[in-house]
Amino acid sequence: MPDAPRGSILQRDKKTYAIVPRTPVGLLSLQNLEALTEVVRKYEIPIVKITSGQRLALVGIKEEDVEGVWKDLGMDMGKATELCVHYVQACPGTAVCRFGVQDSLGVGLEVEKLFVGMELPAKLKIGVSGCPMTCGESFVRDLGILGKKNGWTFIFGGHSGASARVGDILAEGLDTQQILDLTRRCLNYYRDHAKKKERAAAFVERVGLEEIKKALL
Repeated sequence: MPDAPRGSILQRDKKTYAIVPRTPVGLLSLQNLEALTEVVRKYEIPIVKITSGQRLALVGIKEEDVEGVWKDLGMDMGKATELCVHYVQACPGTAVCRFGVQDSLGVGLEVEKLFVGMELPAKLKIGVSGCPMTCGESFVRDLGILGKKNGWTFIFGGHSGASARVGDILAEGLDTQQILDLTRRCLNYYRDHAKKKERAAAFVERVGLEEIKKALL
């Protein structure tokens, strides 16, 4: 079977493709929205789906149209199958939500800028929440950041798949720079010690939480 066009995923009909434009922490600009409307109309894309990770999937694209869709969109390609940091999702936090106690969008954008695309042994997803209601799904993402009144809580090893797992808290009461530094150390440690295609939840189960804390804190 020939390789899929760049930045696309072959669908179950074995004829059409899907793409996932990069939408940092789920935010879209007016320019993005206008471009999306135009390409959906121009290329007659049948399905536009908001994913669980606050991304958009454009599904049902003809093979010969994939390159043109990307060109007309003018958006970066989101990671979908690669072994790396795929995305950062975030709740509104203090930007607009009356329950927010920390700036989840601001921190989420900073984490996205620093780490999305970082090569790892397996895919990794990050959730950032601006309050303990955890609308950013921080406890069931591979790496979670949770805002409380006294600062940020760092969570690692969550999973929302068939073998669901609530992530473990590694540290609490961190400021923004401390949470970014710990995220970097944790991802580096995971990169250097995890097995190929071993998700964070399985890695924590195998290595042990105390061993990870000893290495990172």
